Amino acid sequence: MILITIICYFTALLIIARITSKKGGSNAIFFKGENKSPWYVVSFGMIGASISGVTFISVPGMVRGMDMTYMQTVFGFFFGYLVVAHVLLPIYYKLNLTSIYTYLETRIGIRAYRTGSIFFLLSRMLGTAAKLYLVCLILYTYVFQQFAIPFWIIAAGAVTLVWIYTHKSGIRTIVWTDTLQTFCLITALICIIFFTINKLGVNFSEVIQTINESKYSRILVFDDWVSRQNFFKQFISGIFIVIVMTGLDQDMMQKNLSCRNLKEAQKNMYCYGFSFIPLNFLFMCLGILLIALAGKTGIELPAINDEILPMFATQGYLGETVLVLFTIGVVAAAFSNSDSALTAMTTSFCIDILGTEKETEKIARQKRNKVHILFSIILVIFICLFRLFNDKSVIDAIYIIASYTYGPLLGMFSFGLFTKRKTNDYFVPFIAIVSPLLCCLIDYIVKQQTGYQFGYEMLMLNGMLTFAGLWIASIKTKNITN
Repeated sequence: MILITIICYFTALLIIARITSKKGGSNAIFFKGENKSPWYVVSFGMIGASISGVTFISVPGMVRGMDMTYMQTVFGFFFGYLVVAHVLLPIYYKLNLTSIYTYLETRIGIRAYRTGSIFFLLSRMLGTAAKLYLVCLILYTYVFQQFAIPFWIIAAGAVTLVWIYTHKSGIRTIVWTDTLQTFCLITALICIIFFTINKLGVNFSEVIQTINESKYSRILVFDDWVSRQNFFKQFISGIFIVIVMTGLDQDMMQKNLSCRNLKEAQKNMYCYGFSFIPLNFLFMCLGILLIALAGKTGIELPAINDEILPMFATQGYLGETVLVLFTIGVVAAAFSNSDSALTAMTTSFCIDILGTEKETEKIARQKRNKVHILFSIILVIFICLFRLFNDKSVIDAIYIIASYTYGPLLGMFSFGLFTKRKTNDYFVPFIAIVSPLLCCLIDYIVKQQTGYQFGYEMLMLNGMLTFAGLWIASIKTKNITN
């Protein structure tokens, strides 16, 4: 049943890819969709791209480990989107950028430009591999393992499917496939909640009561400054997570830059940012309802939180219909994130590293196709490596990765936007490398001496250290414009 569902789903994606690629696969179409993407389509599709398979699987189980306190981070997300809409997007549109890291060359220098692009490629490759790893693991554990199919073949198959429907028209295809995938994801979530409520045998008011009275329903934490769940730590971290993982991320910004103009891109950001609050709340409510169902029926929950929803969906506790819905939801969420990531990495490498914008259309397209294949292969390798080394909740691991790899990007863009100084471009790569290393050292010392454990706020510390390094290496000038 899962295999049939996946085949039907990808058939629909290939049909969309076929339709959207009729006008050819020029670089203008692949990179920016010729700036003809309707903002409301981009906005709806970006919901699925941001939620990803990690959210679909991890967030419901997360409530058992940290209650509903993740909502504090989600509240911060919305304000982060406002910052991106009114600070970063105007600059990107004013400079008519294809790769957002071109700004660093304009403001700081060529080494900063290359460094920013490389840190993005590293961050996005790790994050995408982690998200696809979780989905591949679910498929391997509950479907393909019984056929003795190795994990690496599943990883290679998943990435190959993404390559097939993105290699020709890139962002133009992704804008529309993400719309389908977001619709499937939201429909699957609502239906799974409905079937869970039916199994509990409660009405709407009793559902509200069950969630409200659950020991896992705590959302706000103001009284524990040491805890990683403290409101201020999570809320402020949420703001900066969005600034770097959306505003300074070529993957997410490439879709925004495919809109017709700045005003439409900002509308996209408002709608897409606000939608995160109710959607994540529903995911966490589903987690509480699943735990309540386990308590009522005597079902033993798995030790790993990420396995709670997959267990209910695949072991028949909620019926075969939920198995299909779960498969659609996970696959849709995972691939709506991975397809755009693969396209963004191809775009960044071609423009930022190879400089294909300066070459003829034919040569640039040939290089782009080769890079697209190369990054697909590298992604498969990283997925397999993640399986060997990961021992944390995947969503937590992704944000920890982001704290160290996106921090230098935050520092470089902040220095360019909020100062009038000119730094020594030669030292930028060294500063960007030293800052994360210092963060690791500070985290270790502080934890040993005080017991304080850094959470997502490590991202801000990393950015500040990079900013400070650039300031120390800088000179004052009156002729810098943003």
